[in-house]
Amino acid sequence: MRTTAGQLARLGFADGTRAERLLSGLGPEAAGDSDLLESLVAVADPDLALTSLNRLAEQDPGVLGELRADPGLRARLLGVFGVSAALGEHVVRHPEHRRVLAGEHVLRRPSGQELRAALLLAVGADPEDPEPRAAGAGTPVLVALRVAYRGHLLHLAARDVLSEASLTEVTAELSDLAGAALEAALAVARSGHTDPRPVRLAVIGMGKCGARELNYISDVDVVFVAEPGEGVDETEAVQLATRLAKDMMRVCSASTPEGALWEVDAALRPEGKAGPLVRTLASHQTYYRRWAKTWEFQALLKARPVAGDLELGERYVAAMNEMVWQAATRDRFVEDVQAMRRRVEAHVRGDQADRQLKLGPGGLRDIEFAVQLLQLVHGRLDPLLRRRATLPALAALSRGGYVGRDDAKALAEAYTFLRRIEHLIQLYRLRRTHVVPEGEADLRRLGRGLGMTSDPVGEFTARWKRHAMEARRLHEKLFYRPLLQAVARLPESEARLSTAAAQARLEALGYTDPAGALRHISALTSGVSRRAAIQRTLLPVMLGWFADAPAPDAGLLGFRQVSDKLGSTPWYLRLLRDETAVASRLARLLGTSRYVTGLLLHAPEAVAMFGSDAELDPRPAEALLTEARATVGRYPGEAESGVAAARGLRRRELVRTAAADLSGHIDVERVGQALSALNDVTLQAALDAAIGKVEMERRAPLGTRFAVIAMGRLGGLECSYGSDADVMFVHSPLAGVAEKDATDAAFAVANELRRLLSLPAPDPPLHIDPDLRPEGRQGPLVRTLASYAAYYERWSSPWESQALLRARLSAGDASLGAEFLRLVDPLRYPEHGISDTAVLQIRTLKARMEAERLPRGADPTLHTKLGRGGLSDVEWVAQLLQLRHAGALPSLRTTRTLEALRAAVAEGLLSEEDEAALAAAWRLASRVRDAIVLVRGRAADSIPVDVRERALISRTLGYPPDSSGDFVDDYRRLTRRARLVMERVFYED
Repeated sequence: MRTTAGQLARLGFADGTRAERLLSGLGPEAAGDSDLLESLVAVADPDLALTSLNRLAEQDPGVLGELRADPGLRARLLGVFGVSAALGEHVVRHPEHRRVLAGEHVLRRPSGQELRAALLLAVGADPEDPEPRAAGAGTPVLVALRVAYRGHLLHLAARDVLSEASLTEVTAELSDLAGAALEAALAVARSGHTDPRPVRLAVIGMGKCGARELNYISDVDVVFVAEPGEGVDETEAVQLATRLAKDMMRVCSASTPEGALWEVDAALRPEGKAGPLVRTLASHQTYYRRWAKTWEFQALLKARPVAGDLELGERYVAAMNEMVWQAATRDRFVEDVQAMRRRVEAHVRGDQADRQLKLGPGGLRDIEFAVQLLQLVHGRLDPLLRRRATLPALAALSRGGYVGRDDAKALAEAYTFLRRIEHLIQLYRLRRTHVVPEGEADLRRLGRGLGMTSDPVGEFTARWKRHAMEARRLHEKLFYRPLLQAVARLPESEARLSTAAAQARLEALGYTDPAGALRHISALTSGVSRRAAIQRTLLPVMLGWFADAPAPDAGLLGFRQVSDKLGSTPWYLRLLRDETAVASRLARLLGTSRYVTGLLLHAPEAVAMFGSDAELDPRPAEALLTEARATVGRYPGEAESGVAAARGLRRRELVRTAAADLSGHIDVERVGQALSALNDVTLQAALDAAIGKVEMERRAPLGTRFAVIAMGRLGGLECSYGSDADVMFVHSPLAGVAEKDATDAAFAVANELRRLLSLPAPDPPLHIDPDLRPEGRQGPLVRTLASYAAYYERWSSPWESQALLRARLSAGDASLGAEFLRLVDPLRYPEHGISDTAVLQIRTLKARMEAERLPRGADPTLHTKLGRGGLSDVEWVAQLLQLRHAGALPSLRTTRTLEALRAAVAEGLLSEEDEAALAAAWRLASRVRDAIVLVRGRAADSIPVDVRERALISRTLGYPPDSSGDFVDDYRRLTRRARLVMERVFYED
């Protein structure tokens, strides 16, 4: 049957013209062979298969007759050629290997012993010898090992491609073949050693090799264990075994005309690559009892003797198993698990994340890790879970009720499909890869290799994405859905997690009160209401997000409390169900911040703003002021109600700022600006209400202009969540109004303002602190502008000039505020700078503050405000530079610390290095103060001594778990540098 290029293209060849030429090159008999053509177009890549067949026929023309005579050989050989260019090249180099695919025996799966014997014979070793020794260690022996190995790989791949072996059978045989190759490599290593002293060496398979679920191409993970033979010193035995192990590894990885087998990776041994390659059994036991981490016990789940002294290997595995299944009871198990989860989720290249089969979200490693963790948690009490391979372990978890039955079935299907893709990708070039290719020809080969013929690219892509998405979805819920079942009524046929097992799982995942967590889960999900149904959908995912947060228990409790507040609100649960970003951010915030949780309990509607980063942008002060004034205006004659409503607005905006802060959406400078602007707006709203009330009570207009001057951190636009509002009150009587009447009215307004903002309310208080006024607490609460002028002219001291550097208008009459600032400008920005005497006074005051104001017992290296290199050190440096130079240099005239430091650099008063050191310490100290309030819900100036609180704060600042020591080290390092700069610049030491 003659075919044209067009017909060949319609039959499935990508290049019909080339296919026609290659078919013709096989001879007229082959070109007209309809059975051959039918077999070619049935394979994954007909063009690839035809290319390899053409090259093979050039080497051995007799192959075409064999293919016509044996349909099974034809289907298997062309099937392999259609998926693997590498195996096609192998058969071309070794045409005789095609015959392993012929005859009835081809369907029989070889045993591990048969594979071992075959590869030992290939290197000239006797399989019956207890310690086989190869005929040599030169290149011919290494080549013979590789040729034999790939011949068996060809036999397996042919059965795999034609679905004559299941995935489990394929991975088990690949593992047995790897074990046989290791045995043969060890025999080659022995042949190069003439030392007669006996030593026992066992090769322990780890990872996929140990679990008998190996890929076609993968590093083979091993651990070595040795024991001395009779009459041999232990140290000498370990040295001998180490030389053998190194040579065995080299035999597998060495480059030859037939390439290498694969890398042998011994990095899972005790101490990793830093530890000795070989240890005795007793040394292994000592290490695992005293120093091993949880991930090392996780790795031991897969341990299996694969080569060398199998009796010693079995003793090793038995000894390790005694410790593996007690790992969940060890100290720091939870912290280790969290670190393991971070390692699983990290290090995926951005350009490959969507195409990664192994490392992407919901990928193969995610699934394997989840199964292994559940085995560690529950296998201690349930021996039926002690399986090495992923799929059998998943089935056992399902039978025991540790994983939902339907979830386990769907996850196993997704895992199997992803592994089949992985195998096809690796078979193509026999290269280690886990990335789905992008080229259409590659995708077409994958789709057809999986039996998709009508639209292989589209169908493959759709099924792959669907399975990957399903795996991701199921993985997120795998730990948590059975926890819901543990507190629910289920049909008798459905196994369920016991309460004890559920608590053990919650504890392993970081919940410190698992019994309480189960009560919250039960309360949220019990019943037949729509609300409970949606919660049953939400919670499996949210429990995982809580577990990833610094305080899982607090997160779950907060979620229950907020849900109780809003559960009957139609939009709340619907929003969480439909908007993943909202639910994820809510979980993170509740599991991190008591401060935010407290705010949300009284402003639960603020949850709606968590959907996007844009919603978390601090709102402009003008918009907030307009809203606040309108809010107060809705309560004429009801100052208390008006201010309560304005404080509700502040509560909502505090949620916005805290959420933006904790999400990393705004930095500490913008946090300070947002909080300060919000405090200004609150002061203005309360001032409007206070003036309205005073005027109503006096039945007359106020008769004076009134302004609130911001000082301290409020004036510097550097408020933290726990900052007081440092202010001064100034007024100026209107024309025709007696000064006493005006002053009485101003006093009434100031006191009413303070009263309104101090009334009990559910939001964090805004405490008004007027102590920076002239004469401090001994002076009048309110002064006229003229009184301020008289005081500053006669009595002003250097510290007051320094305090006035922060002064700016916060609320009230703008023209009066401007007049006040013009009044104080000569004091804070003296034309020729402050005198040497004033400088000395300021330095003396700073030293006295350090000696007297630091709380008794406080660690000066950890006090963020008054400690060494803390906020006070940095701010006093900036303020002294301003007092000395701002009169001549207008760029220094700012109320903000970092802006003043930047201006000092621009003016040549401070080096860039010194500014960087000061600014870094100031930012970190400010962030720490904010984090303390966010985590604890109340303000403090020192980094906590309590280890747990310190850990929560370090997590909030972005440090990983177990890194609170790094956080403190970083803080001390940065503040130490700032202190050195302060002493040199401020004291001119």
